[in-house]
Amino acid sequence: MHWLDLPEPRENITLAFSDLTTARTWLAAQPQAQPLHMLAALRLQIEAIDAAPLPPSLALDLLGLLRTAAVPHQASIESRYTRKALPMQAEDQRSFDVAQQLWTQLGLAYLRLAPHLPPGGKSLPLNRAACAFRMAQFCHFQAARACPPLLDQLLLATLAQAERDDLMRLPLSDPDFPHLGEANIAGHLAWAFLLRLIDPYHLTATQLAVANRALSRWRELASFHVAADEDPKAQAIDLAPLFRDPLPDGIPRWLSVRSVTRKMRHRIEALEAGESPESLKLGRELSGSACIRLLKYLASALQCVPQGKSTEIGEIEISFGSEHAYAVLKGEFLNPVGTLDARAASLAHQRMALFGFDRVSQMPTAVKKLTVPSEKWTLVDGRAIRPADQQGDRRLTPCLIASNRQGRNCLGVMRGLQSTADGALTAQLRWFSEQIEAVGLQEVADKPRVPAFLLQRDTSCSLILPASMPVRLEETLKMEGLTTHLLVPTEVLDRGVDFVRYACRAA
Repeated sequence: MHWLDLPEPRENITLAFSDLTTARTWLAAQPQAQPLHMLAALRLQIEAIDAAPLPPSLALDLLGLLRTAAVPHQASIESRYTRKALPMQAEDQRSFDVAQQLWTQLGLAYLRLAPHLPPGGKSLPLNRAACAFRMAQFCHFQAARACPPLLDQLLLATLAQAERDDLMRLPLSDPDFPHLGEANIAGHLAWAFLLRLIDPYHLTATQLAVANRALSRWRELASFHVAADEDPKAQAIDLAPLFRDPLPDGIPRWLSVRSVTRKMRHRIEALEAGESPESLKLGRELSGSACIRLLKYLASALQCVPQGKSTEIGEIEISFGSEHAYAVLKGEFLNPVGTLDARAASLAHQRMALFGFDRVSQMPTAVKKLTVPSEKWTLVDGRAIRPADQQGDRRLTPCLIASNRQGRNCLGVMRGLQSTADGALTAQLRWFSEQIEAVGLQEVADKPRVPAFLLQRDTSCSLILPASMPVRLEETLKMEGLTTHLLVPTEVLDRGVDFVRYACRAA
């Protein structure tokens, strides 16, 4: 692999054992009840094995022993960094760092070991390398952290070695992941690339889990090819753009996904016919309609149709949440902003007693100016960016946003939020093109009014409500400020962390 220089292991780490017996003794002495400490210790010893002049067969056995020890601890910390609001808190960030570093280092050790084994012994380390790099990549997707170019290159390096030695389709059992059955290298790599191609940062934690499970089952339906298929019905994706640099000759650069999307269509048809997600092995996390929406998104993402990028550049003020979006669109707040604390309430009482008003802005001569809380982001190459040194709340997407764009108040959704290695946040902004009216649910005594947004195009309409609002389909909602005051939600069209969009009709 003269075209790829693998990162060298650190040589200043002392190997804590010399054979399998002493390695098991060392493992037994580690803090089994502290997964982060355990994983950090395992990663260091993986690096030590990688750098040590051990016989290849012994190194392979030691790596397998540490891998088996790592798997349950890795599973126990996934929830600490999966789809947390960004930027992540320090402890959550540490959990992510430990997990992705362990899998990356393990993959490197296996990949570097493979050339030193006889032809019949290379399949195992390359299979384990493919699995490890896929796991490291998935850690980034779970944490909504941008994948480093190195992981793409390592996946490609594994592909190149396995293809050269004709090992891509050789099945191997994996006792650490028994649910995968007999997995081959091509399947692990296809699984990794399929996840990358669907832009998993657009998915919620639940959607990502379901998508990952489905693609794990369909991974071997995808196939790698050196040249593009000339069949007009072929559906193959060129992987070269993922790697930035030109690929060496002879490396399969085309991933055929036609059989995968066909499987998705069959699942959609079965769900529409009334079968349950669980019966179709899609799990029970999502409802049938939610699974249909997810599968349609996945199939669309694999259609190989270039998506037009926004050409906007410059700074943009973004307001988050339904209350602030209502204020941006209507020029007034639906509910009083904030809650007075005891001191502020006392001052307000005193002002009322002395002057007859409690705030300077309520004086007859005051000029009223609506200030809606917002954050300043920068638009570059179709993405919105918030630099690491810029103050702002922690964010989780998909979430409802509003802004004034070129003199027009707009409502939209922020999607695909991810953090970069330097701490910046990046996301895509999708603006609704429908005619939008900010309204409110009819006021309930002693409770704040609920902001809502009616989206209309031709004869169709939809309604956006806060995710916390209890809504039942086919039950009438009474709206304020509409010609048609009664609306009936009929179907969930989209769901974010703070909103739900419903198809609706007039009652």
